[in-house]
Amino acid sequence: MNLKEILYTLCKSDGVSGNERSACEAALSMLKSYTDDCFIDGFNSVIAHIAPHDESKPTLLLDAHIDRIGLIISHITSDGFIKVGKVGGPDIKTLAAQTVTVHGVKPVRGVVSVLPPHIKSSDEAMKADNIVIDTGYSADELKKLVSPGDTITFDCEPGSMIDTRFCGGALDDRSGVASVLYALELLKGKELRFNLDVSFTSQEEVGERGARIAGYNLNPDFLLEMDVSFAKTPDSNPAKCAVMGEGVMIGIAPSLSREMSNELISLAKAEKIPYQLEVMNGETGTNADSISVCRQGAKACTLSIPLKFMHTPAEIVDICDIEAVARLIAAYASERSSSND
Repeated sequence: MNLKEILYTLCKSDGVSGNERSACEAALSMLKSYTDDCFIDGFNSVIAHIAPHDESKPTLLLDAHIDRIGLIISHITSDGFIKVGKVGGPDIKTLAAQTVTVHGVKPVRGVVSVLPPHIKSSDEAMKADNIVIDTGYSADELKKLVSPGDTITFDCEPGSMIDTRFCGGALDDRSGVASVLYALELLKGKELRFNLDVSFTSQEEVGERGARIAGYNLNPDFLLEMDVSFAKTPDSNPAKCAVMGEGVMIGIAPSLSREMSNELISLAKAEKIPYQLEVMNGETGTNADSISVCRQGAKACTLSIPLKFMHTPAEIVDICDIEAVARLIAAYASERSSSND
């Protein structure tokens, strides 16, 4: 399995929250290598049952969200400019002069307008309400191609950097999706100690909405939530960030199962899987917060991938960290692990 090719395919799909279909179709085509029982539900989440359920086994759900942040058209001005609103939490200060794609009747390229520094009256930071996108079309021409409600993605051609680094505009959380797909490859032919389900859920960036529905319908006993978290940069707080390239971030939090966290740490040591701890003092800010309290509840733990420049047009991960997440998922799900009952 070539993780770089998988990340490229996933990150090329638009799939802004609420409009995830293209990303779902890309992920579904890959999931079909592992099960025939997979589909896109009515809420644009990808759902899969990896094997028929055995009532004597508990159910483990592997979840990662499929949506990405972006913008949405709120208005087209009389002189042909696009006014927008945020979808999720894009880092507005990074968008000045950024090229974007508007997903209308056909993709339309645009540029986030910005005044040259020579004629700016102040250094005030850009605000979402002030963003204007220039496509070069007149208002009449533009309205034939795009409409209010169409979504907008930031242009960043996904691709490799030095060694095992990879840059793309939707690695939050298409890298989590990739880790699950790689784990399924590692689990091929192995005995599982769980009934294994997968969900690539929609609308995480606007309130974990797809996760609530998938969690209710799938009703798992255990949950592994794959998402991204903060990687160290020169200007970051080292106490709140992990080191990129040094392995999976195993979550520890009051809202997570300490039993699962401890077992995952033991497995990482036994299997020589590089890992780091991610200690949180409350909720996790991931789908685990919603799925773990659905119906009768599920024991949950997060396995996160260190990521630089979160919620910007150019996020960076290390392929080695994605592999470490996948290896730990496979170790936890396979029959040779110690019992978690």
